[in-house]
Amino acid sequence: MRIEHIAMYVNDLKTARAFFVNYFNGKADDGYHNPTTGFSSYFITFDDGARLEIMHKPNLSDDHKALNRTGYIHIAFSVGSRETVDELTQRLRTDGYEVVSGPRTTGDGYYESCVVAVEGNLVEITI
Repeated sequence: MRIEHIAMYVNDLKTARAFFVNYFNGKADDGYHNPTTGFSSYFITFDDGARLEIMHKPNLSDDHKALNRTGYIHIAFSVGSRETVDELTQRLRTDGYEVVSGPRTTGDGYYESCVVAVEGNLVEITI
């Protein structure tokens, strides 16, 4: 068994698509739009076959996203090396994203950083 894909609603579909394509080498499909409901989405596929569906529809509730909360808390991308974790973290910081931890080795042995990325959602970068 494997997770087929992860999905997230966003307010700005094009900005979210650009984030995952530009920073994580995702490949976006041509997108889908239902003119009746206003629902739109893109599937973004990553090098190892993992997929993320980013979606938008009118009138989404967009509550404050506390860093310490219940529910899904982050999506993690393995980038292959400590150097790449460091480089990508610095690139995101330079581009204005808030780095909330790392790069560092955690107590459970992961080398990682975590950034506040798409609309307040957390993205972890690890080896």
